[in-house]
Amino acid sequence: MARRTGSPFEAAGRHAKARSAWRDIPIEQWNDLRWQLEHLVRTPDALGALLGLPAEELAALRAQGQRFRWAISPYYFSLIDPNDPADPIRRMVVPSSQEDLSSGEDDPLGEKHDQVAPGLTHRYPDRVLFVVTSFCSSYCRFCIRKRNWRKSDAARSRDEIDEAIRYLRAHEEVRDVLVSGGDPLTLPHEQLEYILSRVREIPHIELVRIGSREPVMLPMRIDDALCRVLDRNGPLWINTHFNHPNELTEEAATACERLARLGIPLGNQSVLLAGVNDDVGTLKKLFQGLLRIRVRPYYLYQADPVVGATHLRTSVSKGIEIMEGLRGHTTGLAVPTFVVDAPGGGGKIPLAPDYVVERTADRLVLRNYAGETFVYPDGGRPAEASKPAALDVRYGRGATRALPVLSAAAPVDNDGE
Repeated sequence: MARRTGSPFEAAGRHAKARSAWRDIPIEQWNDLRWQLEHLVRTPDALGALLGLPAEELAALRAQGQRFRWAISPYYFSLIDPNDPADPIRRMVVPSSQEDLSSGEDDPLGEKHDQVAPGLTHRYPDRVLFVVTSFCSSYCRFCIRKRNWRKSDAARSRDEIDEAIRYLRAHEEVRDVLVSGGDPLTLPHEQLEYILSRVREIPHIELVRIGSREPVMLPMRIDDALCRVLDRNGPLWINTHFNHPNELTEEAATACERLARLGIPLGNQSVLLAGVNDDVGTLKKLFQGLLRIRVRPYYLYQADPVVGATHLRTSVSKGIEIMEGLRGHTTGLAVPTFVVDAPGGGGKIPLAPDYVVERTADRLVLRNYAGETFVYPDGGRPAEASKPAALDVRYGRGATRALPVLSAAAPVDNDGE
């Protein structure tokens, strides 16, 4: 693939350097999906040799492998700096002794409780989650469906898929189906086509979405054959899962470009992770970089209390602090919604900084991104004539300014807005 002049993808140079472990592999082979899958890094000895792990880490790795599977594609592994124990990609996918398997929950979101058919969770009134595989090309240590790595409740056989389809046909209130996993884009083309075509033929299903991390972890999967399957079963929406700017390689950009050229709208769901992306600068770079490759930041998730992920979780207040550092400091297109998935099946709850300083019957005092405050007339109630003509409003750094009280009798000059 030709190098882009003035490329914004800072990971490209690191990627080429880190690939030195596979330096003898021809580029055609490196870009071959089958080769990548056949050479997954999936044994403690292989990982130890690549990262120079000490004996205690190797012992922990062997113990982790008995509880939760792990595997890393050579491509995604090449994004890791082997000399940095705190490398963000490494923290996301490499098992470590920091994983406390005695804390957390197997199913923190209560998906199994709301399962109505194999792989099918019906929680919200008009949409369902359809889990069709437990396989991924690499396994994130914070994954909310680790339970499926051991004993899958995904719809994997034709009979199980058909049972889920029968439920969808019988429930006309369902208009939106999210196909997820594992990673549905890892499925054989025939199986993926069968699932998408069966869902698409249901008259009351208006939206079909796919959640996939393949554009991030194994972008060579987004090839012409897969694109033909997706194109035949459109319209579709796809949510990717980029968490760090180092994942924004030229290979990932090309994969997203192929999907976008099919007319598939692309969104991104990031997870807030300690030591990975829990600062404004990292997430701003990520979200702005996503827009450059035509991917819209959609959600920023608070990391869920899944087994073994305690060391990757931040406080909710950290997420709100980051959102405040984004809003107004970059385009709104680069600002996702920060959400907490409520335990036990409560669903997504959006959280944001509080910009309302004061509220009365007919006005609000609002704080903007810079900490300045402004009086705003609340709709539906005309301001009373007895209100004072001005109100002292305190600014973020202690300064004050007398701002006019806006009312229906005092038109606002919007020139230049």
